[in-house]
Amino acid sequence: MNEQERAGKRLLPEVATGERKLEHVRLCLEENVAGEGITSGMERYAFRHNPLPELNFDEVSLETAFIGKKVRTPLLISSMTGGSETTGAINERLARVANARGWALGVGSIRAAVEQPELAHTFDVRRWAPDIPVIANLGAVQLNYCFTTADFQRAVDIAGADMLVLHLNSLQEIFQPEGNTDFSGLLHRIEELCAKLDVPVGVKEVGFGMDGEMAQRLYAVGATFVDVAGAGGTSWVQVEKYRNTNPVRRAAAEAFADWGIPTADCIREVRTLNPAGALIGSGGLHSGVDAAKAIALGADLAGFGRSLLESAVASDEALSQRLEQVEFELRTVMFGIGAGTVDELRGTSRLIERR
Repeated sequence: MNEQERAGKRLLPEVATGERKLEHVRLCLEENVAGEGITSGMERYAFRHNPLPELNFDEVSLETAFIGKKVRTPLLISSMTGGSETTGAINERLARVANARGWALGVGSIRAAVEQPELAHTFDVRRWAPDIPVIANLGAVQLNYCFTTADFQRAVDIAGADMLVLHLNSLQEIFQPEGNTDFSGLLHRIEELCAKLDVPVGVKEVGFGMDGEMAQRLYAVGATFVDVAGAGGTSWVQVEKYRNTNPVRRAAAEAFADWGIPTADCIREVRTLNPAGALIGSGGLHSGVDAAKAIALGADLAGFGRSLLESAVASDEALSQRLEQVEFELRTVMFGIGAGTVDELRGTSRLIERR
């Protein structure tokens, strides 16, 4: 299959294969895996319109930098997938389109490729994304399950990444049939890893949020950035509910449908307690207006995950149009409040809480 054929091909096969990563993608597309009774909190905020922005819309700039890397937009495709042929093809598409549009790119957990080198090509996104920041990803809990510094470096090398993020997914691991649930002593092990790796190391949640005090502790032990990944989007407890055959665990998952800290609260609290720390705001973002709110609350980048997934499996064109829409919405917000740059958006006084 040539590149043009791959670009227009729907990537999710019609028949399930039993692969865990592919199963995750299917569930996120086909089942209700969003948290219930909890939102991202972005709806509690609004921008005060500026009727005379004193700007030329065509000159409103989305350019910014993240940890020394220049990017054309303050937008991130958050870690989603990899580890099988099909999900590897999704990663390829995400990388090609992100590079064309100037979005930063996170890849899904590279654990499978570290353990099974034959899967490494499914995470090799740098060849498709030579111009943008790429973030490799492994679970912090693997530090308690025999993963060495060399294994984490291998993850960085596989993706050709500029930095590594360690994900914290404690509740997902509890409900995941294959879960690793020993999270003891991890803060010290994260500190050791941050000191040993040559690339910046960040820490992210996976959809339940990070509070300001925890972010403060992570920055203190050497984390270069945090991604709050707050509640209001995908609940990985609900995803794993569909995979778990234990009737007690499946029933118990319902009690955690509203678990987590709303994304807006996370961003605001982390930025208040950590004015200088690099910060990604993700979790339940759907539009460029949401991205603008995340940045105005204090995020350096705004991350999008499941809200891009349907476009990502459809075609390159569908994904590119989806990203373009987010960029247009973000730029329109900036024009509407008179912010000509991302720095001006981040420092705006025109974001208010709704009454």
